[in-house]
Amino acid sequence: MPKLWRVLRRRVLTPSITETLLTERGFHKKTPEAQDLLETVGRRFLEGYAYAVEARSPAAAEKRLEGVPAQFRGFAYEGAAMGFAMLDGLPLGGDRSVAGFLAGRGDQHIYMVYVGIGWAMARLPRFRWPDVAALDPLLRWLVLDGYGFHQAYFHTDRYVGEQFRDSRLPWPADLSPAYVSRAVDQGIGRALWFVGGTDADLVATLIDKFPESRRPDLYSGAGLAATYAGGADEDELRVLCRRAGPHRHLLAQGAAFAAEARLRAGLLVPHTVAAARVLCGMTPADAARVTHDSRPTGSVPGDLPAYEVWRQRIAEKFTALGRCQP
Repeated sequence: MPKLWRVLRRRVLTPSITETLLTERGFHKKTPEAQDLLETVGRRFLEGYAYAVEARSPAAAEKRLEGVPAQFRGFAYEGAAMGFAMLDGLPLGGDRSVAGFLAGRGDQHIYMVYVGIGWAMARLPRFRWPDVAALDPLLRWLVLDGYGFHQAYFHTDRYVGEQFRDSRLPWPADLSPAYVSRAVDQGIGRALWFVGGTDADLVATLIDKFPESRRPDLYSGAGLAATYAGGADEDELRVLCRRAGPHRHLLAQGAAFAAEARLRAGLLVPHTVAAARVLCGMTPADAARVTHDSRPTGSVPGDLPAYEVWRQRIAEKFTALGRCQP
């Protein structure tokens, strides 16, 4: 594809950087440092997105993504995944770009890649959505997590203020459609970490405004975001732990997921170490090991998808260990 066309495609498809500014979004500003962190996350996400839509191939984008600082590289990979999924979903955009991305270094960031696909789903016409049945049977629920994050981030009044729930979101009937709203809520919980500006007390207040039945998944998402994105010190994380109350084990489960995602990609950073210590009561490596050892192999009995069985096993281990104590 000629370079001029790729540059034009980038300019047409890439969202404006102003969409990630806390002032533009109306999100809480805890401190200048927290604001800078969250806006840098958004900027790096869009940087990765632009690399994808302008690249001649996934490998070409990968070379540029590897130059992003470790703290933010996962977000750039997430953005690139959205970009490749957008290309796959648009006429003349591309063909199997996400598959090619996952065949390379994208596999190390598979959690973020699947979340990025969910961002693309939120912006593509539904008849152009990817075939989720073709994705990894265990991890494909992360696509809905990404969708939920996008909706709460960009449609905050509706999804957070009005607590709207996508009860008719299309999903293959043989893939546990009753679980769809819960997977979306896990993404909304992640987004609340951004909406609340990494203010742990405010994030908990936002979660506690939702019906009790939705809070476990929301706290899980918040724990993941607090551990992966950072922005809160240990005292603040203890506040989040206290406010989570009976849902502390889900907070720990989300944190363990984040630790596993960062370690798999080789992107361990100090704030993940601190969050794992507070929310999981252990090192990121040990938290990731709990995640790995709890992973289902093959089919699981019952109506719940294997992904939820996996999450429950992790949470139950943290309950047994009595971790995440304020």
